[in-house]
Amino acid sequence: MHIHSYYSDGMLSPADIACACVKNGVDVAALTDHDNMNGSAEFVKECALRGIRGVKGLEISAYTQVKVHILGYNVDDGCAEYGEFEKFVCDGALSRTAEILSKLKKRGIGLSFDDVIRERKCPHSPVHTMYIARAAARKGYAPSPAAFYAEMLAPGRPAYSDAGRPSPEYAVEVINACGGFASLAHPGRLELAPSERFALAKRLAGCGLRGIEAVYSGHTEGETAYFKEMAAKLSLIVTGGSDTHYAEGSRSVGTPLFLPSQELLAALGIN
Repeated sequence: MHIHSYYSDGMLSPADIACACVKNGVDVAALTDHDNMNGSAEFVKECALRGIRGVKGLEISAYTQVKVHILGYNVDDGCAEYGEFEKFVCDGALSRTAEILSKLKKRGIGLSFDDVIRERKCPHSPVHTMYIARAAARKGYAPSPAAFYAEMLAPGRPAYSDAGRPSPEYAVEVINACGGFASLAHPGRLELAPSERFALAKRLAGCGLRGIEAVYSGHTEGETAYFKEMAAKLSLIVTGGSDTHYAEGSRSVGTPLFLPSQELLAALGIN
């Protein structure tokens, strides 16, 4: 329920992901690219060809006092509210990219906008920060995109920018307005104290958040149990996902094991 393709910062095609679902015994899967749904229709089609129940989705990169990711499932990308949101995040991504490139230039790192957009597979997708990292690594400024991101682009680093990011409340609002199901992604990665995490989840639940990704590839057993308990306290549905970006690595499609509840399947319109 949490996979990225090359329509955002992943390296796999929708067809590659559907094939991985078959290989790894996954029956229900959602494509959740960052801030866009450009690959969703293709993904659902590729899943259907292979007997997989594919779900359209996205992962909205929102910010409050910290980065908060909101997963949206079954979002109608043809609705007016989604169109407004798409323009907001695309314009914001351009502003953020310009700010980052300006900060990098001051530190002697020369990247052009053309260098960055060459890393983008779809011309309609928002410009992702990882595209900047890939362009920098390609030009020899770091041994890998991940290394460049960690050194220069991550929160608190010299070229970091949160310009043009939506609030988590706006993310939940858009998902609900477009008939979707909103879930708080990987709560264990929120850079907040436990009491602040709970307060955030409670606040978003009051705005229409319906799920929480308690089962996640980066969560410990203790964190999984804790967030399942939080879900019960806040009447949220448990979702789960791998956060797969690449064919290799520990976050492979289908891990960790997640068995969706009947409540979740009903919310997604899956029999």
